[in-house]
Amino acid sequence: MVTASLRLLGVIEGWYRPSGLGEVLELGGLARLNKLYLPFLRAVGAGLDGELRLEETRFSWYVSNAVDVARALSGLDYTFFKFRRPVDHVSVDLDILINSRDVAAAVTRLKSLGFSVIINEPYTVTLSRRGFIVDLYTHPSFAWVVYMNGEDVLRDFAEDFEVGGHLVRGLSREAEVVVYAAHAVYKEHIILLIDCLTLWRWFSGRVIDIANVLGVKHSLDILASTCGEVIRGAEAPVRLGIATLARAYANKALSDPIFRGTSINILRYLLTRRDASRAVLSRLTRRSY
Repeated sequence: MVTASLRLLGVIEGWYRPSGLGEVLELGGLARLNKLYLPFLRAVGAGLDGELRLEETRFSWYVSNAVDVARALSGLDYTFFKFRRPVDHVSVDLDILINSRDVAAAVTRLKSLGFSVIINEPYTVTLSRRGFIVDLYTHPSFAWVVYMNGEDVLRDFAEDFEVGGHLVRGLSREAEVVVYAAHAVYKEHIILLIDCLTLWRWFSGRVIDIANVLGVKHSLDILASTCGEVIRGAEAPVRLGIATLARAYANKALSDPIFRGTSINILRYLLTRRDASRAVLSRLTRRSY
């Protein structure tokens, strides 16, 4: 029997049609969990027109806000990251990697657009405007632990491309595959079907080279292995097991001095964040992110 995850993939790629409203609703719920709701609705077509219009409106709103931010940051050393996918999707926020020397200028410019700072932490400043969230990172990190050198990413893998008729600064497609793998493994501990789709469509030898340069090849291997499990019958999202995560973190600690040096920060995070226990519980029980 073909799994729901593969049927969802088939709908998006055009080789499978749901048999009725019940299956459409089942796959729609799965699409939401895997950040594939917009391409799913576009592929299904008739029957969910209202849902599609709502999601298209959300997507347009997201793109418009992203362009506003790109214009504000013009001339600064920044790049959008975890932004490009092989299919359109509506993200919950806009992640930006920025040189530490330009953080203050970026915050000032975004405030002039109506953004307000809501979180200021090591390696991250989070701003919000009417429900649109921007995260400014100096290094990709979680719980104040750095898992990738932001300066290396900025220097070597950013490029200009068009979004909504405007040029923005973002990562190359190959670099995005690597960043998504590292983010899924080290930070979220969950592999989504959209992560697999990104890997399958954009994978090349260049992806492996970038993963090695950035010191996250092990996370790329985990992504590839997990996506292979999805093809063989696992349902996505896939929560990574404790043994897999232990090996990933041990490998990172042994090979990456920045990760090793900032790992102690997780204790500070747990002791100083009032919502730390709730955040940890959420990560242990959630189905997606």
